[in-house]
Amino acid sequence: MLHLSKIRAITLDLDDTLWPIMPVIVRAEIALQEWLQAHAPQTASLCALPDTKRSMRLQVEQRFPEFGHDLSFLRRESIRASLVAAGDAPELAEAAFDVFFAARNAVSLYPGVTQALSKLAARYPLVALSNGNADVFRTEAAPHFQSAVSAQAFGVAKPDVRIFHATAAQLNLEPDAILHVGDDAVADAFGALNAGMQAVWINADGHVWDEKISAHPHYNPEAARLAQPLTVRHLSELCDHLLA
Repeated sequence: MLHLSKIRAITLDLDDTLWPIMPVIVRAEIALQEWLQAHAPQTASLCALPDTKRSMRLQVEQRFPEFGHDLSFLRRESIRASLVAAGDAPELAEAAFDVFFAARNAVSLYPGVTQALSKLAARYPLVALSNGNADVFRTEAAPHFQSAVSAQAFGVAKPDVRIFHATAAQLNLEPDAILHVGDDAVADAFGALNAGMQAVWINADGHVWDEKISAHPHYNPEAARLAQPLTVRHLSELCDHLLA
């Protein structure tokens, strides 16, 4: 249940909340591969092998565990590691990443999201709060957002309460005056509630709340039952609750 009278701002997750992420990543991977084929063909051949590509990423993640929250760093260093392994110039990693990142921000919003964001932004400040590395201001959702907080920039990822509290501090609001909206039951809904925010879970596929959050180390069945978020299937449904 939402306390509508308290809400002064809304934070929103991005990937799989405002747009589907997998088609974006597939297109970005293709753009990267085409660039490598033109500028570092030996690396392109190496990266055409899915198992090798996954192995490179795993090696980078193991070498830099402190950067687990920074997907751009991990992607760039995975490209660099592939260039080195293939015998190409490692300094090409920056240009290759730029190609990937441009495609990674070429998102297509879910139907109805533009209209929903426009309605919400007319009443509340909207802040992007994401574990991903998308730059909301490079997407078509940009006009509706006041600011953004990312795990990449902040240094920790949702559901860590610190990133929620930092966002509240940036807005100069108490956590319960902020409504967080996202598709991930643990990172978004449970994380926001645990940080003292209000929460809406976008549950497009009809998952069961307790089943999705039961693996969380702070899971408590009774607390989870009492603190369930408002659940909707689409952002436009949230407008019906907030703007009726």
